[in-house]
Amino acid sequence: MAKAEKQRAKKMTMVRAKKSFHHGDLREALIAATRELLIEHGPDGFTLADACRRAGVTTAAPYKHFRDKQEILEEIVARAFDQLKEQNARAVAERGSGTIEGISAMGISYLEFAVAQPAIFRLMFGDLKKSKKADEPGEECLKHVVEEVALYCRKNGHTADAQQVAVRLWTFVHGASSLELDGDYERVVPGLDVHNLIADVTPRLLGATSDIRAPRKKKGELRSDQCEG
Repeated sequence: MAKAEKQRAKKMTMVRAKKSFHHGDLREALIAATRELLIEHGPDGFTLADACRRAGVTTAAPYKHFRDKQEILEEIVARAFDQLKEQNARAVAERGSGTIEGISAMGISYLEFAVAQPAIFRLMFGDLKKSKKADEPGEECLKHVVEEVALYCRKNGHTADAQQVAVRLWTFVHGASSLELDGDYERVVPGLDVHNLIADVTPRLLGATSDIRAPRKKKGELRSDQCEG
């Protein structure tokens, strides 16, 4: 998957960077080139000068738009969080807002984002120095989870703290996604369906009892059970 991501990013960037530059969009060309190099070499495996060469611009050109490579990486991360939020929102909309199925779908969407873009995902959660530009959209992603949990609780008469429940859900899904990326599940429990794992654990973390499967299976409509207590 990581290899495919690199090949796809390289092909797309070579085309888009050249076209963007010829259209005068230097900023987008640099972002695209930096993203490609990030996927190929990691955040510390290339320089801003390398990105300039990939984009076909002079080494002085970036400073018209960015203070350094760090700021370009911050932009990439901010856009990735926006993409993740949009992807999660679509998953919830398809399965039902404020439902076990919708919240499970959000978790599975998170997993699929991580698997599809491992280099970007790792940069979002660890390889980038703290920055307001990158942190704010990340906080918005978590806020969306809290809102969905709060809605679920209201619908089902649950009195638990929605933020605490949302943090538990995020901690679990993020951990599961990281284990999947690192190949740990495959080494320890070969063949584990992580999609169904998320679908199985989500109701329990919400304080509900439900026998559901991952939304991707699409075996008919599923209904949310009432919260315990």
